[in-house]
Amino acid sequence: MNIGISAATGQLGRLVVSKLKALATDHTLVALVRNPQKASDLGVETREADYAKPETLEAALPGIDTLLLISSSEVGQRATQHKNVIAAAQKAGVKHIVYTSLLHADTSSLSLAEEHLATEAALKESGIPYTLLRNGWYTENYTGSIGGALAGGAFIGSAGEGRISGSTREDYAEAAVAVLTSPGHEGKVYELAGDEAFTLQDLAAEISRQTGKDIPYKNLPEGDYAAALASFGVPEGFAHAIAGWDVSASSGALYDESHQLSKLIGRPTTPLAKAVSQALPSV
Repeated sequence: MNIGISAATGQLGRLVVSKLKALATDHTLVALVRNPQKASDLGVETREADYAKPETLEAALPGIDTLLLISSSEVGQRATQHKNVIAAAQKAGVKHIVYTSLLHADTSSLSLAEEHLATEAALKESGIPYTLLRNGWYTENYTGSIGGALAGGAFIGSAGEGRISGSTREDYAEAAVAVLTSPGHEGKVYELAGDEAFTLQDLAAEISRQTGKDIPYKNLPEGDYAAALASFGVPEGFAHAIAGWDVSASSGALYDESHQLSKLIGRPTTPLAKAVSQALPSV
């Protein structure tokens, strides 16, 4: 069986490719990437597949049996780009599409949900068997800010006391591999999230514990947090989006207690303490 991994040079895509290569299976892997020159180190067949260029998709997908459609990083263009992929998959005769969607996309208050729902609808209309991996928040979305928190003396955000069922990219990559390499997942929707939810206050306390420094959590109004992010060099539109996602988290948009992720990967999800320790060496 030929497995195609889209966006294979992204952080999640690279993890999936690496884990698939490590399995002793007869699956053939094809990395589908925007820029093949950046994929030379993957060690698998590479094909150009730019979500925004349908002609590259139509040339890349023939012969692919199962496609992992990793959601585009271009917020605002995702729905159109994903529909390009799905249309090309129809023409190529792809037999199964596994899509990385958003946790509770059908009820989520996050602004990201709309494009994921549009993609889910396009998959349903395509007639191609599909599986939805509704991924929760990457813990790295927060641990990536540890350096700034240490420099500024506080971890800032707008999530209040909202509980966040985050997990690492590695955990989500393992879930994708499990679905890609085992039968019986067609038509299923998996709500994937970490086993142990945390608040940003919990995160700040863990950073403090591991560094020996007093790093409190400072909760800011949405506008103030967006302004702070912009002052750090985050593009203004994206800064407002991040702040808005935090506000949604404050009301439970990133919380889930179904433990479907740990069931899929066959082990507990990565705990917050380990995620923080993994982030610290690069800070």
